[in-house]
Amino acid sequence: MFIAQALKFKHDSWRYLLGIIVIFIIWQLGSIPLAIAVFAKVLNQGGDLDALGDDPNALMQILSPNLTLFLMLFAFAIGLGGIWLWVKKVHEQSFTSLTTAREKIDWSRFWFGFALIGGTTLILTLVEYFWHPESFEVQFNWGPFIVLFVTATLMIPLQTSFEEYYFRGYIMQGLGLMTKTRWVPLVFTSVVFGAMHAFNPEVDKMGSIIMIYYIGTGFFLGVITLMDRGLELALGFHAGNNLIGALLVTADWTAFQTESILKDVSDPSAGIDTVLPVFVIYPLFLLLMARKYNWTDWSERLFGTVETPKNKMGDN
Repeated sequence: MFIAQALKFKHDSWRYLLGIIVIFIIWQLGSIPLAIAVFAKVLNQGGDLDALGDDPNALMQILSPNLTLFLMLFAFAIGLGGIWLWVKKVHEQSFTSLTTAREKIDWSRFWFGFALIGGTTLILTLVEYFWHPESFEVQFNWGPFIVLFVTATLMIPLQTSFEEYYFRGYIMQGLGLMTKTRWVPLVFTSVVFGAMHAFNPEVDKMGSIIMIYYIGTGFFLGVITLMDRGLELALGFHAGNNLIGALLVTADWTAFQTESILKDVSDPSAGIDTVLPVFVIYPLFLLLMARKYNWTDWSERLFGTVETPKNKMGDN
C-alpha cells in the first residue's frame, strides 16, 4: 500500500514532525525574492508599503503579471527541493517510494489525470464563454502569452507537485504511520490543504462557501491517491487544473493573475457552480477512474489500518 511504502525507510515520528515544519519554512523562504522585488519596486516609485496590507490584490498589480507569476511559483520550486532533500537525507527514502507503491512511476496515469481535468476545463470554459460572452474579455497578446506559456509550463507543475508531495505524499505517509490509519491522514491533509487556500483573494470576493470547493478538492485528490496507491493521478490532475486554468482565464480577483487568453470581467459571486465540481464532477471522475484502473475494496483502502510490523525499519 502507498502509506506502508515508508516502512522500508527511516520513519521515526520525530523525523516527520520536524520535517513538516522544516519543509514549510523552506517553502516560505522561497517567497523572499518576490517580497524583495515588490518592496524594491514600491520604494523606488515612492509608494506606501503599508497600503499593501489593506488590499491583498494590490500586490499582484505592482510587478508585471508574468514576473509576479514566476516569483510566486519560485517559492514552491524551492519547497519541492526541500522535500526532496529532507526525504533523501533524513529518511533515506527514494522519491519514487514517496510517489507510488509501484516499482516505478506510472507516467501514463499522470497524463490521464492531466488530460481529464484539462479537457474538462477547456470544454466548460468554452461553454461558459459562448453562453455568457459579456462576462469575458479577450486579452490575447502573442508576446506576453508566449512568456506566460513557457513560465507556466515550467513552473506550475513544480507548484502543484510541491503541494501533492507535501500533503498527499509526505504528510499522508507520516501521519498514516503514526496513527496506523488511512482515514486520519485523508481527513487531515484534505482539511489543511483546503485551509491553506483560505487566504486566497477568491475567498474574500466569493465568500467562505468556496472553501467547500478547496476542501472537497483535497478530499478528491486524497481519495484517488489512496485508491490508486500512488500520487500519479493526483499529480497530473492538479497540474492540469492549474496550468490550463492559468492559460485560459484570469481575473483581477484571483490568486493567479496572468496574461491568459480570456479575462473574466463579471462580478464574482458564489453559486451552484462553485460546489458543482465537488458533488457532481468529482464523483463522475471517481467512477471513471475506478472503472479504468479496476479499483476495488474501497473501505479497506480508505479506512483500513496500516500495519507497522516490528521487523521493519522503525523508531530507533
